[in-house]
Amino acid sequence: MSKFNLKYLLVTVFTTVLFFSQMWKTVSAANFIVTAPFVFSNLNDTIPSSQKEGDVKSIKKNTVDTSLLQNKVDTISYRISKDSMVAPVIYEAQDSAVVLISANKVLLYGKTKMQYTDVDLKAPEMVFDQKSQILTAVNRKDSNGVVVERVHFKQGEDAFQTDTIRYNFETQKGVTKNTFTKQNEIFIQAEYFKKISNEITFAGNGVLTTCNLDEPHFGFRYQKIKVVNNKVAVTGPIHPEFEKVPIPVYLPFGFFPTKKGRHSGLLGPQFTTNEDRGLGLEGLGFYKVLNEYFDITIRTNIYSYGGWSANITPSYRKRYRYNGQLNLNIQNTKYNFKGDPDYMKNLGFMFIWNHSIDSRARPGTNFSANVNAGSTKFNRYIPNNPNRNFQNKLGSSIVYSKTWAGKPFNLTIAANHNQDNALHLVSLNLPDVAFTVSTLYPFQSKNKSGSQKWYEKLGVAYNGNTRNQVSFYDTAFRFQQLIDTLQWGGQHNFPITLSLPPILGGKIILSPGFSYEQKWIAQKFRKTWNNAKQKLDTSYSKGFFTDHKVTTSMGISTALYGTFQFKKSNIVALRHVMRPSLSFNYSPSFSKQHYYKTQVDTSGRILDFSEFEGSMFYYYGQQDFGGMGFSFDNNLEMKVRSKKDTTQGSVKKVKLIDGFGFNTGYNFMSTYKKLSPFSFYLFTTLFEKISINFQSTLDPYQVDSKGFSIDKYAWEGGKFKLGRFTNGSVSITSDFKSKPKDQNKENERKKQEQNLLNDPILGNDMQSQLDYMRRNPADFVDFNIPWTVGVGLSVMFNERMKSDYSGFIKDFSSNLNFNGSFSLTPKWNFSLNGYYDFDTKNLQTFQMSISREMHCWQMSINVTPIGPYRYFNISINPKSGLLQDLRINRTRYFSNY
Repeated sequence: MSKFNLKYLLVTVFTTVLFFSQMWKTVSAANFIVTAPFVFSNLNDTIPSSQKEGDVKSIKKNTVDTSLLQNKVDTISYRISKDSMVAPVIYEAQDSAVVLISANKVLLYGKTKMQYTDVDLKAPEMVFDQKSQILTAVNRKDSNGVVVERVHFKQGEDAFQTDTIRYNFETQKGVTKNTFTKQNEIFIQAEYFKKISNEITFAGNGVLTTCNLDEPHFGFRYQKIKVVNNKVAVTGPIHPEFEKVPIPVYLPFGFFPTKKGRHSGLLGPQFTTNEDRGLGLEGLGFYKVLNEYFDITIRTNIYSYGGWSANITPSYRKRYRYNGQLNLNIQNTKYNFKGDPDYMKNLGFMFIWNHSIDSRARPGTNFSANVNAGSTKFNRYIPNNPNRNFQNKLGSSIVYSKTWAGKPFNLTIAANHNQDNALHLVSLNLPDVAFTVSTLYPFQSKNKSGSQKWYEKLGVAYNGNTRNQVSFYDTAFRFQQLIDTLQWGGQHNFPITLSLPPILGGKIILSPGFSYEQKWIAQKFRKTWNNAKQKLDTSYSKGFFTDHKVTTSMGISTALYGTFQFKKSNIVALRHVMRPSLSFNYSPSFSKQHYYKTQVDTSGRILDFSEFEGSMFYYYGQQDFGGMGFSFDNNLEMKVRSKKDTTQGSVKKVKLIDGFGFNTGYNFMSTYKKLSPFSFYLFTTLFEKISINFQSTLDPYQVDSKGFSIDKYAWEGGKFKLGRFTNGSVSITSDFKSKPKDQNKENERKKQEQNLLNDPILGNDMQSQLDYMRRNPADFVDFNIPWTVGVGLSVMFNERMKSDYSGFIKDFSSNLNFNGSFSLTPKWNFSLNGYYDFDTKNLQTFQMSISREMHCWQMSINVTPIGPYRYFNISINPKSGLLQDLRINRTRYFSNY
């Protein structure tokens, strides 16, 4: 039956029913039956205009004005027919639709669609029985019997594909055959499905997997399964299979959580073999969600030689308020058995705390914590983590800050911790209190009108800071030693500034200033030569001491521009910007009485020392300063025209050198070495790929036989020299990578990374995730990027005085960091990273890994062949996070300690 004839017939039936119902109401006002009509899309567009007019006339002719009966009929009661539905059923068919009026059925053919409340169904063919309210939909096969189009069913968040379905709209129950559905990360295939409610489904004879192929690479074969939507899937007896080959590992039941978000559960271990620790299980633990704000993770490592470690990690969060994470790790290390010559035992701990608050929670108030403290030997005994094994510096900070709205005050209270694991030295600064008053303009008029007077720009500010510090060696800790090393100090600074209007048309800026500084010091140190022991002895005395400094200054700065044009070249122009700055300063010394002279070596050399050398804040100089400071900054840019694009917008600005220059000073009032050392610097990024940083210090004076500088310029006395470099460093880093195979995938990856960084709930887990990525780089290979290469070269030197003051030593250090990743084939990837020390001419650390992409699985091989901590690891595991503990793992550790 054609679409035109079908709709014509339905309109005729509808008009006839309407006519008789109106007549029946008029004559007897009796009860009548209302059947919910089917709703057709675009009905009016398919009816000829002549037919429409006839229908309308017929309706008008047989309609009775019911307003005349209002006084006779108060109410009209309805009886709903048994086959009525609670909502309209909207359906359409691309090919044809057949309505069997006598049988109360509708037959749809060709890309059919049907919508009813929250049910959305698409299928090649459908049959709907209005009387029983049962819908039947089937798939479509080609001439060879191959299914080419399946039935798609969706109700709320529940969706699946199937070959056939029988669904009852009234009871919300249905039966399907050869069905495929997804619950979170799990794909469920079954020979038959039975849906008994919106939440619960039963199925039989199928496979449960995380592989998204119609013929999955692996799965768990079951006979019966119960699925509670987005909560859990529970099976009867179950066993795994690979490429439809059953694995003889049978379990009495299977339990697969499908709930999104966090949920409690066991954390599976991995088996390992360690040359020093023995056989072991690593990562065994439990994750517990206590409530929406708090959860806790407990993990343990157990080894056959008696060693163990326990990690307790509670996390807390309240969206738009605060979030944080604590990590307490206790490590009981035992190498070999008792009685073995290499037997070693060590008990250590590590405490990590990260906390932050949302700035919107309490505007003007902030509290943050970043604590990383523990035993000095803890990092040395972490297995399979070379980066942590060589980490000797630890630091912590806890900061509270308060800013008063509408007022210029700011308060910061902090506690800091620094730890040197190589020296076993621990230093604590607590509390460290800073109070500042932003610049105030006391002469500024309250009624701002017109231009400001010069004196209205006179500003006064205040910066104050107090600090307490204790230091101790963790190998010889005593409370009395803690008291003896206690120090405290404070400093105050009152800067006065004046912003003068630019002169010479704004080309020169003048910046006068005045400041007063005072320092509070708790100890004096004095060094004396011990003739008997031929060395320096240091003594100290406690008390309350002050030191002062007054400085006046006048700064002059400007900017000069130079451009060189090219006529016949792709280079359009070169632009050079110079920013010279000159300052005149006067600062008399109030600290001369705190300096003394003493012998430092057997040759009788005398040097000057300050009594406040060991104070919390840096001490002031002995000399009056009346001179100038000079700095000269530059940058160099170039405009380049594109060879392919000749439009005006094709000119591109390229930075050749971001900044280079020097600074120095000259003290007219000094009687000894008036010219200050020259500090040079350069930094740039070439081709937006190669980053270069350089800095060095040049001493313009000559030195004596032991390296001490004397009051004689380097260019005096015959040979011309600019001086000697006392320290310097050069670092060159670069990263190169190929274009991604699929740009859309790369954009999606970057978006996910950004979401992780911005999510306060996941932010605290980033450090542990980064540590895991460093230990297992092969598990995180991006096959979308064919290759990446990164190198970093660092060279530095420093001239330092010997501990016995007998001369100077120059320390040199140079090293090379490198990393790379190469896709040998679309499925194989090779990556490596290492650290080479040019001083020892040794490869200090080296790691390499091989990864195999296996669609829903991955294989990785990680090897560290050199260094004090060596290991080998091979792992095969599913990609899905749900089955992350289902891995085949083999690990061996070796140690040179």
